Amino acid sequence: MIRILLVEPMNLLRGALTATLSREEDFEMVADLGGLDQASDMARAVPPDVAVVNIALLAGSGLATIARFAAEQPGCAILVLAGTDESGLLNRALDLRIDGVVGTQAAPCELVRDIRRLVRGERVIDANLAVAMVAAPRSPLSPRELNVLSVAASGVPSTEVAAKLHLSTGTVRNYISAILRKTGARNRLEAVRLAEGAGWLH
Repeated sequence: MIRILLVEPMNLLRGALTATLSREEDFEMVADLGGLDQASDMARAVPPDVAVVNIALLAGSGLATIARFAAEQPGCAILVLAGTDESGLLNRALDLRIDGVVGTQAAPCELVRDIRRLVRGERVIDANLAVAMVAAPRSPLSPRELNVLSVAASGVPSTEVAAKLHLSTGTVRNYISAILRKTGARNRLEAVRLAEGAGWLH
């Protein structure tokens, strides 16, 4: 039996996917969860062979969470469900140990087939998503600028950003100015939204 852990935030879609996967004679649903928080505990209780995760859950701290999950469950393949408009986040996710990507427009039979391919040790990348990932805009910001923007994303003033990063307030202001210039954003909040939407922020 192929043990599957499904993590999908939308109740209707989660129910439909669970029903679809449960119909396969060689599939066993370990659990269907609405968030990543419980995934590690559930996997420790009943180790899955494949975790199917919606890419939306990898935004923000989700990438760190899925990285910890992958480290704790080396025998579990991770399959991400994503749309073509999420290519920036997908590029970052693939830098981690993600074994496969399926488009949200895929037919149920394709998802079933790709799960079986993962269990055989193959890597699965949806062709349409691969094209979108190649076309996704790369970050114009340096690693240090992304670091500054990441801290600034919490809404703290420049003085606190400077203290957290051990920089002078003037240096932080210079970084913010460079970030606004490179992204074309009108202010820091807009730069954060743009960077998060493109999947540049960790």
